[in-house]
Amino acid sequence: KFARLMEMTITDARDGYAEVVMETAGKENPDGVAHGGAIFALADHAFGIAANCGGKNRVAVSVHILFIAPATGRLVARAEQVADNGKYFTYRILVREGERLIAEFEGISLQVSPHV
Repeated sequence: KFARLMEMTITDARDGYAEVVMETAGKENPDGVAHGGAIFALADHAFGIAANCGGKNRVAVSVHILFIAPATGRLVARAEQVADNGKYFTYRILVREGERLIAEFEGISLQVSPHV
């Protein structure tokens, strides 16, 4: 429901990878650029899709975001699994507006039992 509220669209999803897009219109801060919380939410949603695609049941245990540049248009978040030690799974999510890098997000997830 939250992703729909934020008008996010999943354009690609498979085990360990996801691409999610979002327009920034209506999600600006007082300076007229995309709110950091909206950018974070987009990256987090891509992380969650990539981590749980393919029947996985993983939860986030740590995330970090680096805001690089302001944005005012269509954002694309691409999440990719970059590490797997059997218990923890690390993902790198890049958020771009066109070719311009807006934010870099790192998420670590943990495999949980289906009963959680």
